[in-house]
Amino acid sequence: MKRIIMAALAAGMVLPVAAQGEALYVSNERGDSVSVVDTASGRVTATWAVGGRPRGITLSKDGRFIYLCASADHAVQVIDRATGRLVAELPSGQDPEQFFLSRDGATLFVANEDDAALTAIDLASRTVAFQVDVGGEPEGVAQSPDGLWVAVTSEEDGVVNWIDIAARRMVAETPTDQRPRHVEFTADGAQLWVAAEIGGTVQIIDTKTRQVRETLRFEIPGVAAHRILPCGIRFTPDGRTAIVALGRADHVALVDVATRTVRAYVPVGRRVWHVAVSADGTQAYTANGLSDSVSVIDLAKAQVVATIAVGAAPWGIVAAP
Repeated sequence: MKRIIMAALAAGMVLPVAAQGEALYVSNERGDSVSVVDTASGRVTATWAVGGRPRGITLSKDGRFIYLCASADHAVQVIDRATGRLVAELPSGQDPEQFFLSRDGATLFVANEDDAALTAIDLASRTVAFQVDVGGEPEGVAQSPDGLWVAVTSEEDGVVNWIDIAARRMVAETPTDQRPRHVEFTADGAQLWVAAEIGGTVQIIDTKTRQVRETLRFEIPGVAAHRILPCGIRFTPDGRTAIVALGRADHVALVDVATRTVRAYVPVGRRVWHVAVSADGTQAYTANGLSDSVSVIDLAKAQVVATIAVGAAPWGIVAAP
């Protein structure tokens, strides 16, 4: 087990969570670290050493803890947000990639790539509640707004697996374009948006029929089609805009959810992986894996307004008040 050490501790002090604006927590895949960014100042206020190959990252329901997939350590780490110290390591299964915190905040649903399984972790007891076999190389995970289903992507098999939470079993598969990496439900639960990386598309699944109803394609002037590799997706709080990270295209697409049209392509850093959105919906933040940076996007203007240097190979990102 690795200890969590804040860079500031070397100077004999603990830096608090940013008091103004929002804080960003960025998992640095090759840096084995998390960068803490104060959005008000645009500066990194702390760097935490964490487990190997950190990827998925999210915030606990009460805001006290950061949950982090330490993929190379085969664990989900629980980090105290105020101090940056390790609180616990959860039994997540082999090679956790991404996860989804349940709507009630009681369970983490973890995609374990090496196990080809979804692991449900009970956070109160810090034990595995159940595990369900899914397709090969699971990565993207999301729970439906009604709390009944978990959708898990299988990159290897090119499907979305549907898990009935009450029955604790997989009940259906939906074929997708190649290498689905990420899934997001719309707020009303009527649609599931799937980022198919190698397919170069975002596919929209009707959750009633579990069938793909629409496929979105992206064309960026001056960017070769093979570089357009959709990864992370996030919706703005009002549900009107989807922000899609386009990987080696080094852009994000701002998609009008109602019309399914791209209203803008925004150039960001290199190899953009995942995206976070501010609580007020005015800004988006991107983890740029080959630029070692975060881009801050003004969504109304559809342009980058700041670039913040973080650790090595940022992959996941979450915003917190």
